[in-house]
Amino acid sequence: MINNHEIDYYLHGEEMQCVQIELDPQETVIAESGSFMFMDNGIEMETIFGDGSQQSGGLLGKLMGAGKRLLVGESLFMTAFTNHGYNKSSVTFAAPYAGKIVPLNLNQLGNKVICQKDAFLCAAKGVSVGIEFQRRLGTGLFGGEGFIMEKLEGDGMAFVHAGGFIIERDLQPGESLRVDTGCIVAFTGGVDYDIQFVKGIKNAVFGGEGLFFAVLRGPGKVWLQSLPVSRLAGRILSYAQPGGRREEGSILGGLGNLFDGDGFR
Repeated sequence: MINNHEIDYYLHGEEMQCVQIELDPQETVIAESGSFMFMDNGIEMETIFGDGSQQSGGLLGKLMGAGKRLLVGESLFMTAFTNHGYNKSSVTFAAPYAGKIVPLNLNQLGNKVICQKDAFLCAAKGVSVGIEFQRRLGTGLFGGEGFIMEKLEGDGMAFVHAGGFIIERDLQPGESLRVDTGCIVAFTGGVDYDIQFVKGIKNAVFGGEGLFFAVLRGPGKVWLQSLPVSRLAGRILSYAQPGGRREEGSILGGLGNLFDGDGFR
């Protein structure tokens, strides 16, 4: 078993954050491809199968670790950044879109956190990044984003990214919370996850919020995001489509398009 490397970190920024990881000599951090921003001299990068926690095992272990990532839509490969110098050096990773980076000390969170796929950003080497299937049939059929999630295990630091504003909730035993499935960022291993049908035919058909809630039941900690990337992408696409423009702030409504050129394209 690979011991998790103990890393120090600093968060920079407000709405478009980046995380600076400080590495002692021979310490390593693993990250998703495409999240790298910049690094000091002495740090070298290496593309690896899976999350690096299986690197000491055989070929089968490496392939299994990498194959799990395909199920959550991730690449077979991750990137390991190791400080091969004699002094402390740092490497910095950037968030993919507007939001917050959430640091997770797995040692203080029961050594297991389940997060939304695509949320993982980087972690100390030794943290296992796997998959978590939701066991209930209803969750599997109707859970949407929450059916297959990423599982972070170990006793080191891990970092996930979320859109918009982050809300943390500590659920007591038996306490439950109903959440839009896309607004879930992560929750600790002791939290029970289920799906609940929206009550009322009018709510289900005309409410515009989907047919199902995610139900999170304590004990445990939950992280929620105010702006899921799927919601952001859907809104942008609606404006990009022909006729998708909304006339916010225009007293002329659609007629105003004639005066700014939109009506003559």
